[in-house]
Amino acid sequence: MFLASNETIEILNQTAENKSIKITNRIPENIYVVADIDMLSTILRNLISNAVKFTQKGGVVEIDVKTRHGVSHEITIKDNGIGISKEKQSKLFDIGENTSTKGTEDETGTRLGLMLCKEFIEKHNGEIEIESEEGKGSKFIVKLPIR
Repeated sequence: MFLASNETIEILNQTAENKSIKITNRIPENIYVVADIDMLSTILRNLISNAVKFTQKGGVVEIDVKTRHGVSHEITIKDNGIGISKEKQSKLFDIGENTSTKGTEDETGTRLGLMLCKEFIEKHNGEIEIESEEGKGSKFIVKLPIR
């Protein structure tokens, strides 16, 4: 997982640097996940890209992982960006909703990447959760079982 996260950060680093956003990867090298590497990379790329998109200049994006009771890995992507209202959170993964959101520099957000992430995570028998408060940022938590 460390390799996938580092490669993803390398891809997104220029975008983050353009907004003076610091990306911190706290995933240790010795954490392993049984997962399709392409799907895992897509999940990380979408979530980190969104964190950068919705964080103001000078902000911070943090990537971390915790092992929970030897049952699952919880990967978190946390930012101190604009946050998401409770109303929008409830519709974030609903394909029937047709809402787009602008990033802090008018980047387009369509939610399609989030829906793809959810599908890929569920294919690995995992879950995705969100904790967010408007004006204070968001934290996406990806729970993947340890096999």
